[in-house]
Amino acid sequence: MTRNEAPATTNYYALSKPSPGQRPASIGSAIRRLAPLMADEKRRVATAFGAMLLSSVAGLLGPAIIGYTVDNYVQRGNFPGVLKWAAILLAVYLAGLVATYVQTQTMGGIGREVLFKLRNAIFTKLQQLPLDFFNQNKAGDLISRINNDTDKLNVFFSQALMQFASNLFMMAGAAIFILTLNVRLGLAALTPAMGVFILTQLLSAWVKRKNAKSLQSLGGMSAEIQESLSNFRVIVAFNRLDYFRKKFDAANEQTYAASVEAGLANNVFMPIYGLSFNLAQLIVLSYGMYLIGAGQLTVGLLIGFLLYVNSFYIPLRQLAAVWTSFQMALAALDRISAVLALESNLPLIPSPAPARPGAAVLAFEHVSFSYPGGQEVLRDSTFTLERGRTYAFVGPTGGGKTTTASLMARLYDPTGGRVLLAGRDIRSCPPEERARKIGFILQEPFLFTGTIRDNVLYGNEQFRQLDDEHIVALLAERNLGGLLARFEQGLDTKVAAVGDGISLGQKQLIAFMRAVLRDPELLILDEATANIDTVTEQLLEHILEKLPSTTTKVIIAHRLNTIANADEIFFVNAGDITPAGSMEHALDMLLHGKRAS
Repeated sequence: MTRNEAPATTNYYALSKPSPGQRPASIGSAIRRLAPLMADEKRRVATAFGAMLLSSVAGLLGPAIIGYTVDNYVQRGNFPGVLKWAAILLAVYLAGLVATYVQTQTMGGIGREVLFKLRNAIFTKLQQLPLDFFNQNKAGDLISRINNDTDKLNVFFSQALMQFASNLFMMAGAAIFILTLNVRLGLAALTPAMGVFILTQLLSAWVKRKNAKSLQSLGGMSAEIQESLSNFRVIVAFNRLDYFRKKFDAANEQTYAASVEAGLANNVFMPIYGLSFNLAQLIVLSYGMYLIGAGQLTVGLLIGFLLYVNSFYIPLRQLAAVWTSFQMALAALDRISAVLALESNLPLIPSPAPARPGAAVLAFEHVSFSYPGGQEVLRDSTFTLERGRTYAFVGPTGGGKTTTASLMARLYDPTGGRVLLAGRDIRSCPPEERARKIGFILQEPFLFTGTIRDNVLYGNEQFRQLDDEHIVALLAERNLGGLLARFEQGLDTKVAAVGDGISLGQKQLIAFMRAVLRDPELLILDEATANIDTVTEQLLEHILEKLPSTTTKVIIAHRLNTIANADEIFFVNAGDITPAGSMEHALDMLLHGKRAS
């Protein structure tokens, strides 16, 4: 990928749209993709496979023992012999029962292990993807992939996989016994199975599409629920319960229709397999009675033959349910693989030269940027931010101020030009170094569930081991003690992402402490004082003034009093970033909407 090429200008991250060239998962590709998740489970897989073979062999020996007993002991009235072989048959069935239990328990453990690893893999991948990915996908759909889709794979691994293999082994063994006992009768008995096999091949792709559509609609409904719950206060405030109710009803109707279609597709095999079983029994009974009358077959062989037909077609009927589970697992695997196959469009590139000590803290060189499918937000913008100075970026709503700040923090990469951090291409700076050098305070801060202590120390490993006394002293040293004093329980104050009783302004104070405590070289405040009162705003301004003289501050605000002390002001509008000169000139440009050019 070249420097000016930007995957952000495409819908590369839109999971709702199929990726170009993406092929449906086959049995072989599914096993190859899931094999790494089972790399540590080879011994348990071998144990389960051995137990499955033992269980299948026990099932195949039963009809042979019964047929042999009928011909050699029952017809001759040798009841001690019957009891002897009955005891042998019981021992065989008990061995099969134990083997089935071992297989079920082992595969259940493997399924849970795969589920654990797969969810970890997805969550780890989500943490590696850029902001662009989350802008193009709804949180509810991602939650559905992590929970529902992985659970479909868990069900397949823990329940269906070995049953699938066992049924195939049982059917192969039964077919061999059937053909060995009587070739002509065996071929006649297996004829309905050939028709079922052809029909299954024709319908499998259709069944998988219906299951994929059902999972997709379920993800869409999860997204609608997540959006409604996240914005419930706004919904109630504007009395728009009817609007979100209609959206949910539409999503629910779509999910219901898709689930009905998937249910019909999943159940189509069962009656077909049942019909083939009945036809096979009818053929065997009719043709078998004819062969007995012709002296070419014994009663014991016919009973054994019927039992082997059952051993072939009952697993075939079970395959209907197992095959449905497999198709659902493949559809889920496609959705999971779509996430795991993504790569960040913010790669770390080799650094051609180390950072220069005297270089500007940050610079834009002919930077352009546009969002996916949108117009150009910035074009050919060049400016420099020197160390220790305060810069303000003003402009009308939608002019590109927040986008500019996002490019500074490398939440996005420019579609043209480059951004330099300390004279070095920002794309060559590791995320840890970039986060250490750049502090970012948003208008709507995000806090993690825990305490104020957890939040202010988040991502700040150098202070992680300090006790409360030293943390309080450190906050006071950074002039943050007054902010902490506003919370009665101090560092132990409980904080939650939602519903904790802490106001938005208080959350902003915690976010402010978290950013300043990191001692960044560049501190970006994007409408950071929009949700706090005037007194608190003055306190924050005092703290900003006390920052180290080398700290560069970037202030994005609509309230002009917030930027009154800025050393330099930039006007951002219609894709251009232009030095605004004095405060009066900036005010004139803002009020008249003058285009910077």
